[in-house]
Amino acid sequence: MSTPRVTSRDVARRAGVSQSTVSYVLNDTPGQAISAETRARVLDAAAELAYTPSAAARALRAGRTDTVLVVLADIPVGDTALAIVGALSRTIRPHGYTTVYQRRDGRDLRTVLRSVTPVAIADVGAFSPDEIAAAVERNVPVVGVSLDGVDGHVMRIPQDEIGRMQAEHLIARGRRRLAYAASDDPDAHDLTAGRIEGVRAACARHGLPAPVVVETPLYADAAARAVDRLRNRADPVTGVCAFDDEVALAVLAGMRLGGLSAPADVAVVGVDDVPLARLVSPALTTVHVRSDDVGAALGRHVLRRLKPELGIAEPDDQATVHLVVRETT
Repeated sequence: MSTPRVTSRDVARRAGVSQSTVSYVLNDTPGQAISAETRARVLDAAAELAYTPSAAARALRAGRTDTVLVVLADIPVGDTALAIVGALSRTIRPHGYTTVYQRRDGRDLRTVLRSVTPVAIADVGAFSPDEIAAAVERNVPVVGVSLDGVDGHVMRIPQDEIGRMQAEHLIARGRRRLAYAASDDPDAHDLTAGRIEGVRAACARHGLPAPVVVETPLYADAAARAVDRLRNRADPVTGVCAFDDEVALAVLAGMRLGGLSAPADVAVVGVDDVPLARLVSPALTTVHVRSDDVGAALGRHVLRRLKPELGIAEPDDQATVHLVVRETT
């Protein structure tokens, strides 16, 4: 049996630092305030684990012309983001291209391009159209997917539509007082804003009060306190639109601790349709974002720029989302 390849995540875990800190240290990224002690811990952990960067990452730093850099927005990197990267990679790999992905980590595109030389950039909600001009100056084609509907990208994932779909479903099931269970992760802010706006719009359309917004940590006792705030009101909440499936599962755990059940007391809708959503009891109603389609479409946009001779038709410009109805509503 082959030994699993050591990853930067393993190094980060051994050193007790974030994955981005490992990247900064091992790539000697300029402008990062990293102490000598932290740098030494990372280098020692990498040596202990015999870590070596992937071939694609080494090629990217060396400026090889077959590597596409995928830059993710500063959002939680969960199943959806990884599915986008995976589908993009599978789409372009048969044409001789490899992918390397990284988070933006607060850097602008000019800073990113100082240390790497990709043949193209796939921007997953990381950069504004103005920032993308920096890549144009370097003759690096950029294709991007907007996470908030901003113009200037080849695709968008409609966050407001996700929230609207959650709320419309709950309202159709007779739920008249809705809440939005937000993530307590600061990186989720940009996605949250669009989704809450969609929930608010649906409530207004039906003449209902604006949704109650409550942060819901991923701990059962903390989630129970959040649920208690939603229920112990003059107008108790009867339907919850959750930021994602993890937050929805936290809401369900908090409800159980408070002696409540779904959907009898409170109906709950998540987002992402992770495998666990269909395995829990009651199974979770959720909004499924066709992440594979987003990644494949981005890959086709990359190929249209790099190999126009392939004659690839222009893909759709908006991700498909649909509701998966299960037992929590």
